[in-house]
Amino acid sequence: MNPYEKLLIQNKAWSADQKLADANFFGRLEKQQSPKFLWIGCSDSRVPANQITGTDPGEIFVHRNIANMVVHTDVNLLSVLEYAVVVLKVEHIIVCGHYGCGGIDAALGNKSYGIINKWLLNIKEVYKTYQNEIDAIEVHEDKVNKLVELNVIEQCQDLIKTSTIQKAWKSRNAPTIHGWAYGLKDGLVKELVNIEPDLSSINPIFRFDAEELDK
Repeated sequence: MNPYEKLLIQNKAWSADQKLADANFFGRLEKQQSPKFLWIGCSDSRVPANQITGTDPGEIFVHRNIANMVVHTDVNLLSVLEYAVVVLKVEHIIVCGHYGCGGIDAALGNKSYGIINKWLLNIKEVYKTYQNEIDAIEVHEDKVNKLVELNVIEQCQDLIKTSTIQKAWKSRNAPTIHGWAYGLKDGLVKELVNIEPDLSSINPIFRFDAEELDK
């Protein structure tokens, strides 16, 4: 059996198990999507949002990219953010990085990865901001993991610079933004930052005028 065929067989088994455990599971799932969480995570296959949090399909709206980045020119990310915040009205956004992240590791080096270089530039900018702190760490693995944490915190800050978040904070005092780092070695999450809705906490240069937020 090839790996692809195995996926199809496992899908049938999973569907049967779900129906056995809850005959109405797929009926409910089909009729509505009302997640309270938006997950912005890494594309790494070892970091699945539902399994990590013990949640069912439909409970978390998910966006994933290399190194869980919030890039202001990324229309994909911005579209997901807008839909989650404006249409689904999520109450929480989780930016989840993970220790040992390959994207973070690559950004700390000088090897060329073709088109990926353009994406890694965003992570290198985070490194540049904290270069003295990171360079003071002797063990490379620890450097990577420190940048993992700092990168998550910076991406949370980049979220609150968007008009989508600021409009939601003004109109409904939500969502709260959380920064996590996930450990591949133990499966546990470390909370790095929690940002409650508060427009006054945003640096004025990134804060939109109140009239603009009403548009």
